[in-house]
Amino acid sequence: PDLVMSGRTVFGHAPAKGQQLEDHYFGSIPERIYAFMRDFEEESYKLGIPLRTRHNEVAPAQFECAPIFEEVSVAVDHNTLLMDIMDRVARRHKLRVLMHEKPFAGINGSGKHNNWSMATDTGVNLLAPGKTPKTNLMFLTFFVNTIKAVHDYADTLRASIASAGNDHRLGANEAPPAIISVFIGQYLAKVLEDVKERVGDKFDEQDEAILKLDLHRSIPELLLDNTDRNRTSPFAFTGNKFEFRAVGSTANCANPMTTLNTIMAETLKKFKAEVDGLIEKGEKKEIAIMHVIREYIVSSEKVLFEGDGYSDEWHHEAERRGLPNIPTTPLALDAMVTEKAKHLFESNNVLSHVELEARHEIELEKYIKRVQIEARIMGELCTSHILPAAIKYQNILINNIKGLKEIGLAEESFANQKQILVKISEHINKVSDLVEKMIQARKIANAITNSRTKAIAYQSQVKDQYFDAIRYHVDKLELLVADQYWQLPKYREMLFLR
Repeated sequence: PDLVMSGRTVFGHAPAKGQQLEDHYFGSIPERIYAFMRDFEEESYKLGIPLRTRHNEVAPAQFECAPIFEEVSVAVDHNTLLMDIMDRVARRHKLRVLMHEKPFAGINGSGKHNNWSMATDTGVNLLAPGKTPKTNLMFLTFFVNTIKAVHDYADTLRASIASAGNDHRLGANEAPPAIISVFIGQYLAKVLEDVKERVGDKFDEQDEAILKLDLHRSIPELLLDNTDRNRTSPFAFTGNKFEFRAVGSTANCANPMTTLNTIMAETLKKFKAEVDGLIEKGEKKEIAIMHVIREYIVSSEKVLFEGDGYSDEWHHEAERRGLPNIPTTPLALDAMVTEKAKHLFESNNVLSHVELEARHEIELEKYIKRVQIEARIMGELCTSHILPAAIKYQNILINNIKGLKEIGLAEESFANQKQILVKISEHINKVSDLVEKMIQARKIANAITNSRTKAIAYQSQVKDQYFDAIRYHVDKLELLVADQYWQLPKYREMLFLR
């Protein structure tokens, strides 16, 4: 019922075998899934969607497909169409595609890796290292401007990927944390360090020519083998593009891609204005470019991170650097309606302040309804499925203990049954008590009229306060109650169907 109503399992104990053997990841695609994938690929080709990749992913019953890159507006449309095709074709094969970011706890969730670059109208990739010092200067310009854009608008970028489902995924072992950082690899980190150290007040034409040649030698023509994609980074450079890995699997990619394009446009406008200002003061164009590049490297280097984004140390380090870490959607969405965001989107003729405020309101409402639905499902499952099954088994144990007592057996003969009975009784009481408190908290949240305050109440007073606590006791009951009385499907029954 929870999968049908909310797209994820709100209860379910981890199975003995999950993804730890990695046998699914490195195994072959099961025949039934292969037939489905071939079918939906064919349907996609009919609509002009150029799919390229199919393979198993880490979690049991998890698979991946990847289209060939296209212009962003077409790619976003194709991605949305692909989700619909998957769902329809899966039903034809008596399968269901789960789009939720975290349908099963304890195993990897799902996301969309948005590979993003920029090109001229003649197809020249501006983020591809070139064959000459001049083209490498162009690469460096757009590369550093991208880092600067992510640094200056990290909160806006975080807001673009915020959702109730993605909150379950971000920061888990398969997705980057909610801290927006950029990974560029050791080779390019050294290039930026060289620029920072060598471009100074007395930087002249000869210095510029020498540095440009040195940088050309430092930047290999193909960086694909020299940059690790760093699976823990939300925004990683991967040779000739950046990979934005924090986008959720249910997301419409238009939002993060629009945001990324807009912050890039704004940063490039500022870059040109600053370069033009130096040229007007008599600086040679390429020297002016180098000065502004150095300034951007210095001002945005704190967003660069080469380490493990999953580690606790990174959270402490990010806080020390002053990087925003907003793990929950209601607070992350605030960045949509700041004065900075309104100026960003209005000055670039992308969205008006009214449109931003409307979208902010809609996203808050979506969050509230998602959490509200999950809370209602949890309450319903507990009262109509879980507690009746647990009480039924509780009564069986009581009768068993009574019977053993009546025939005169010693206390130790039914000590184990008694111990199980005590545990079941404790968990029944906890579940019943917590569900009642959650319902009351939901009623209080429902009475709030302000959308932002209501969303925060649902997040902090309903979801954070009760979801995990109720789940803990329900999952313990799943282990204690005899399988024949447990009415809900278990993870081991759902994850390994073929």
